[in-house]
Amino acid sequence: MFTRLYLHIPFCQRKCDYCSFVSMQANQHSIEDYVVTLLEEMRLVRATYGAGDGIDSIYFGGGTPSQLSPHQIARLLEQSSLLFKWKARPEITLEANPGTVDAQRLADFHAAGINRLSLGVQSFDNQLLSRLGRIHTEQQVVNTVSAARMAGFDNLGIDLIHSLPGQTLDMWRSDLARALQCETDHISIYGLTIEEGTPFALRYTEESPLLADEDLSAAMFETADTLLTAAGYEHYEIANYARHGFRSRHNSGYWKRDGYLGLGIAAHSLLRDETCDVRFSTTSDLDEYTTAINGGILPHHDTISLSREEAMAEFMYLGLRLKEGIEFREFESNFGCSPLKIYAATFDLLSRAGLLTVDKTSIKLTLRGMLLSNQVFSRFLP
Repeated sequence: MFTRLYLHIPFCQRKCDYCSFVSMQANQHSIEDYVVTLLEEMRLVRATYGAGDGIDSIYFGGGTPSQLSPHQIARLLEQSSLLFKWKARPEITLEANPGTVDAQRLADFHAAGINRLSLGVQSFDNQLLSRLGRIHTEQQVVNTVSAARMAGFDNLGIDLIHSLPGQTLDMWRSDLARALQCETDHISIYGLTIEEGTPFALRYTEESPLLADEDLSAAMFETADTLLTAAGYEHYEIANYARHGFRSRHNSGYWKRDGYLGLGIAAHSLLRDETCDVRFSTTSDLDEYTTAINGGILPHHDTISLSREEAMAEFMYLGLRLKEGIEFREFESNFGCSPLKIYAATFDLLSRAGLLTVDKTSIKLTLRGMLLSNQVFSRFLP
């Protein structure tokens, strides 16, 4: 039913102005209470859904999961290993923010079992970092990367955001150059989106002259592709680049529709078996979550059993995110029919528009298709 675990840690030292994720400030007492509740949720989902099909990856996301202590992380991993079937050496990722972890804390996280670190850098420009509401500086990024290597992390990634308010193409090139100097194993590149309910949504309208227009955003995307691939990084997914052997196993599982179980508030799950795929989410309300778990109830909402058409559509628009795209034999193995017949008109339309390439065995996005991926994916919705 699932091979991956996601644990949502909703605590941040300070919430960034652009962030729409479920997160909050907390003290150590509330964090410990949350950890205890997570441990109980693990026991409940084990009793409900079983031990899984061999856990290949575990991901601590947030929020800022490094707000937890290494001991708390170790407790969660120890319980997970007792309740679920782990593969020999699962990829275990922790998100962290530069400037909030020192060399000793990173070494302790590594000793607790974390073997992959993802740093939320976003930019190396101190002015842009301040505009985003980030609490770190460029120098703290450099120091944290160095400390992570000294702590033993040989699988290290960073996130960057482009199309920031007031950001020019030259500023973006500088960010990419600084990222390459850090020599990390993985780099994620995201374009800024203005989400409703955030301070950014109040500060910047679509007509704001400080925001990048479509042409500038496209130029930033193409510049990242040119510079990072020239430096030896594989552009393996729309927003992700990796050195050979360092693709994110966890996120790749999402795009390949592996079953995954989400724990903690606001977490999402996909459970799969031979007869049905089921998606559901966990409440985003911390009080509701705690009360339900303490009462022996899993507070799952929005449970959907996917129809065959919905599952096929997901297979297409998630699989197309990957550079290699979709092999027709994989689709046929899952659904017993050829996508060439089901989506013939869509394939023809999108390939003539230069968004897809189709051959006898597979289909994949062009670079232009990656730029306009939302338009492509909408064509597969039932």
